[in-house]
Amino acid sequence: MTTVVPPWTYTLQLPHDPRAPGVGRATLRAVLDTYGLGDLAPTAELLAGELLNNAHCHTDGPYTLRLRSSSPERIRVAVWDSNPQIPPGFGEADGGVDSGPPETAENGRGLHIVRACADRWGSYPRHAGKLLWAEVTPSS
Repeated sequence: MTTVVPPWTYTLQLPHDPRAPGVGRATLRAVLDTYGLGDLAPTAELLAGELLNNAHCHTDGPYTLRLRSSSPERIRVAVWDSNPQIPPGFGEADGGVDSGPPETAENGRGLHIVRACADRWGSYPRHAGKLLWAEVTPSS
């Protein structure tokens, strides 16, 4: 007999603290292990880490990590923050195209990593800020 797990959602509100992205990644690992999705953890943790670090670096306030199963083997990692500016290459208006940072830049590669590792990704304005999201499946 196969156990069918209904869709689930977890939301974690994080303070603007340099330890918060690590807390978010640890929470993600625990949730995935609980649902037997540990094989998604490396990629999902990378996605969450980049989205959380982006929120931490570009806002002064709290941010929120949301984990959702959209199917038994697909999860969506989303991060809301209070900065309404959607980064280049992540918005619908720019068609998801961004040339990226110069080769000598010391930062600015995180969202390129998200776009390269996620099966799907996107963004939208939400509640006086924005939400960036990425989805991952076992075939990623």
